[in-house]
Amino acid sequence: MLTDSRRRSQLDWLVSNLRWLLLLAVVVFAFITPEQGFEGPFAPFLIATLVTAALYNLILMLLMLYETFPRSMAWITLGTDAALSVALIAASGGFQSPFLFFGILPIITAALRFSFFVSILVALFITLGYFGIGLAYTPEPSLAAALPWTGNAATLLLAALIAGLVGQRMRRYISALAEAERAEELRRLRARHQQSRLIFELASTLSATLNYQKVLEAMLDVGEIGLQELGRRTVSQVSIVFLFDKQQQLRVVASRRLSPRDERLVIPGQRGIVAQALMTAEPALSKNPGQDPELGQFIAMHRCQEAVAVPLRAGFENFGVVVFGSPAPGLYTPDYQDLLVAMCNQAVVALQNARLYQDLMEEKERIVAVEEDARKKLARDLHDGPTQSIAAIAMRLNYVRKLMETDPDQAREELVRLEKLARQTTKEIRHMLFTLRPLILETQGLRAALAQYIAKRAETDPLPIHLEAPEGVDARLDKDAQGVIFYIIEEAISNARKHANAQNVWVRLRVEDDTFIAEVEDDGQGFDLDAVLADYTTRGSLGMTNMFERAELVGGRVDIHTAPGHGTRVVLTVPLERQGG
Repeated sequence: MLTDSRRRSQLDWLVSNLRWLLLLAVVVFAFITPEQGFEGPFAPFLIATLVTAALYNLILMLLMLYETFPRSMAWITLGTDAALSVALIAASGGFQSPFLFFGILPIITAALRFSFFVSILVALFITLGYFGIGLAYTPEPSLAAALPWTGNAATLLLAALIAGLVGQRMRRYISALAEAERAEELRRLRARHQQSRLIFELASTLSATLNYQKVLEAMLDVGEIGLQELGRRTVSQVSIVFLFDKQQQLRVVASRRLSPRDERLVIPGQRGIVAQALMTAEPALSKNPGQDPELGQFIAMHRCQEAVAVPLRAGFENFGVVVFGSPAPGLYTPDYQDLLVAMCNQAVVALQNARLYQDLMEEKERIVAVEEDARKKLARDLHDGPTQSIAAIAMRLNYVRKLMETDPDQAREELVRLEKLARQTTKEIRHMLFTLRPLILETQGLRAALAQYIAKRAETDPLPIHLEAPEGVDARLDKDAQGVIFYIIEEAISNARKHANAQNVWVRLRVEDDTFIAEVEDDGQGFDLDAVLADYTTRGSLGMTNMFERAELVGGRVDIHTAPGHGTRVVLTVPLERQGG
């Protein structure tokens, strides 16, 4: 909006340029009519007047250029221009002066800047000066001598009358225009205030919840409230929040006024205004959403005459897009689009927080499940191993006590067997403690820990386990990654020992390019992998799930190759660039 000072500045520049134009016209006329111009009796006075006028106008332009033009200068320039008009008349022959037209400048200036009355006063001043100088130049001054030149004076007064009327109308028009601009600016300020309040309310709502679905619903609620605040209470717009799924397809996760059939639709987000919003990271507007190549699939969009798509974006990551459709045209003004953009920017932050919180809770539940499974596994191992052995030792001790009274020699033999059983139980317990926390893994690395694990396993289990691992194969793995890999290999060996009926197990470690590869292979009976995975969630054990999830912790993956009667090969691959090696 143009301020009053800006309008005055523009008017000052206009008057200054008009002054140059009139001074140029005076110079031209001074050459055309030399007897009243540069060859007349007052030529030096004329030249001095022109130079003074030029310097005066140049000074005014410099003041305006540096914005140091005081408001009181308007009266000073008006008086100076009127005086210059009279001076030019005096320097060019009085009644016969060809420079009377310069008097139009102060008349027009007075009409535009001040009022009709001031322009008439300026015209009278110039007219009286014109007559006074003209009579002074006449040999016999009289009213009759001035009568032939009254037409020129009438022209000045007529110009003052016309300029005053035009100036008055222009001032009224400019005043009305300024009032309209002020009203528009006030409306915009109120709209901005309402938008700020809505955004603040949205931020307060979003900061109060970490529930994923509540964040989405709050986004759509604020979109509805924004319409009411902007004065469109009767419009029932269609609202849809799309988010990318794991297949990078856009799915409806929250909506308003969609049918159940529309809520099940999935779009790729590669055409139409949805794709445009995602690519440009700016709102995209459609005047006919029913004909949009992707939004046209939604029945609700065929009732809309206008739709806008706003991207849900954080940095360089696209989360999805929000689409609003209106049955009335012209709803999505730039102001309302700005509100939607601000709303979506706030919502994306809350959406990220909610997603992180949800992932954290899922990870917590997964860790609890893993720990519970580890406890169950330890309980089973204790029950099947040391607990049974200790129970057997207790029973056989009771038997030995009775033999001491009846057959001491057999009692001594039984004590030898009991000692052997006790030592075997001790080894099993130590093996369990080793698998719970292999200290050698922290001091000497993965290869040494596996070698010791296999050696300890051989003390209690006759199944041969063959380790094929070159020296330094684990040098580029950090300690955390080595721990994860150890537990995956240990789980794979345990599965082969318990379920495969194998004669041999091979453990192979190697590095190919920038990938660490660990294989656990057995020559057992194998199994149907698809059938096992199909009902794995209903089984009591989570061993395979733990292997998959532990591999993801180090950026790797586990692949299982097996078939009934063909043994099993578990392959773990871990990218070394993620290990800081």
